[in-house]
Amino acid sequence: MTLPRNLTMIGTGYVGLVSGACFAEKGFYVTCVDLDTPKFRALTESGIIPIHEPGLEELVKRNVAAGRLKFTTNYAEAIPEADAVFIAVGTPQDEDGSADLSHVAAAAKQIAPYLSGYTLVVNKSTVPVGTSAMVTNVIGATNPDAQFDVASNPEFLREGEAIEDFMEPDRIVVGVESERARAMAEGLYKPFTDEGYPLFVTNRASSELIKYAANAFLATKITFINELIALCEATGADVLAVSKGMGMDARIAPRFLNPGPGYGGSCFPKDTNALAKTARDNGVRLRLVEETIATNDAIKKSMVGKIEAAMGGNVAGKTIGVLGLAFKANTDDMRDASALTILPALVQKGAKIQAFDPAAMPRAKQLMPSLTYADTALAALQGADAAVILTEWNEFRTLDLTKVKANMNGNILIDLRNLLSVASANAEGFRYVALGRVQ
Repeated sequence: MTLPRNLTMIGTGYVGLVSGACFAEKGFYVTCVDLDTPKFRALTESGIIPIHEPGLEELVKRNVAAGRLKFTTNYAEAIPEADAVFIAVGTPQDEDGSADLSHVAAAAKQIAPYLSGYTLVVNKSTVPVGTSAMVTNVIGATNPDAQFDVASNPEFLREGEAIEDFMEPDRIVVGVESERARAMAEGLYKPFTDEGYPLFVTNRASSELIKYAANAFLATKITFINELIALCEATGADVLAVSKGMGMDARIAPRFLNPGPGYGGSCFPKDTNALAKTARDNGVRLRLVEETIATNDAIKKSMVGKIEAAMGGNVAGKTIGVLGLAFKANTDDMRDASALTILPALVQKGAKIQAFDPAAMPRAKQLMPSLTYADTALAALQGADAAVILTEWNEFRTLDLTKVKANMNGNILIDLRNLLSVASANAEGFRYVALGRVQ
C-alpha cells in the first residue's frame, strides 16, 4: 500500500481548512494554498480563522505549532513535494442552477506545471458528474508530461460538526479509475480505516453522484416533515410526536426530521439545484428533487404569513425581536438562510426588526443592513411586540421566559424551531405560536 506523507490543500475555505487541519491532526504534513492574500495573512500572522466552526481554531493552532500545518500563496512551494493534492475550492451556483466549475478548472491549471513524480489529484469540492474527467483533461493539456491520477473524494461535513464528521466519518467515499490511484487513496485514509471507519471505493462518476444524491435525499427528508406542519395544524396532530414516531422506525431514523422554517446553508440549496440541472442536461427529470426545491421555497415564504397571522394580520409599525439569523445553529453561515426570505419581507410590510445571533451578525449586517442588531437576546426583545425564534441555538432553549416577558411590550412568542415548552410559555402568559404543535 502506498503511504503518502505530504499533502497539499488548494483552498482555505470551509472544506479546505477543516480537511487540512484534520489530516494534519492524523500526522500528515499539510500545506494549504490560497491566493486570497488577506485570508492568508489573517491565518498566518494573526491566527484568525475565517469561518465559525467549533474546535477549528484550536486544531489549526495546535498543528501549526507542531509543524504539520502551514499556509502559502505559492503553488511552486506547495505542489512539487506533494504526494496528493486536494482541490477544495468553491463551486458556487450559476444562474441556471448548475455548479460553477471555473475555480476548479483554474486550480487544475495552476497545479499542473508544478507536479513532480506521481501525484494523486483529489477533487474534494462538491462537483457534478464528469468533473474528474474535466480536471484530468485540463492538467493533461497544461502539462503533458505529468504523472498523475484524478480521484473524486466528496466531503460530508455538517457545519457546526465538521471536525467530528471528518475525524469520525460514517463512511469515506473515493472514486478512482486505476489501481495505482486506489492504492494511494487507501494510504491516505489508512489512519481512519485502521480505527474501523469504512472506506468505500467506486468509480469517479458514482462518487461524484453520491454526494449530490445524499444531500438531495436529506433535503427531501427535511422538506417532508416541514410539509406535514400544516396538516398537523389542520388536524390536531402534533408534528413533534409524528416526527418522533417516524424516526423510531429504523428504516427512517430520526435525524433530519426536525420541523423548521425551511433548509438553507451552503450545501442543500446549491446541491439540489445542481443535481436537478445535471439530470436535465442528461435528458432526465428528477421530479421529486425539483418538487423539494419548490416546496422548500414555499415553506420559507409561508413563515411570513404565519408571523403576520400571529400578530393579528398586520405587522406595520410593530417591533419584532428575532433570535437567530444563521441557517442553523453553531455556524455563521447565512447562505440561503430562512432569515433572508422572512425578515426583508416583514420589513417591506412595515415591521421594525431587532435581531440577535451568537455568530452570524457580521454577515447578516452586510446582507440585511436595514435591520437593527442587538448585542444579546434580551436586548433584541427589548420593547418588542412579538418575539420570533428563527435558529435553534442552544442558548435560546434555556431562555428565562420571565425576563423575556418583562423585556417585551407584547406577549406573542413565535417559535419557528419548536425549542420551548408549550406549557412553560403559556404559564408565563405568552401567546405561544409554534410549528404544528398541540397548543
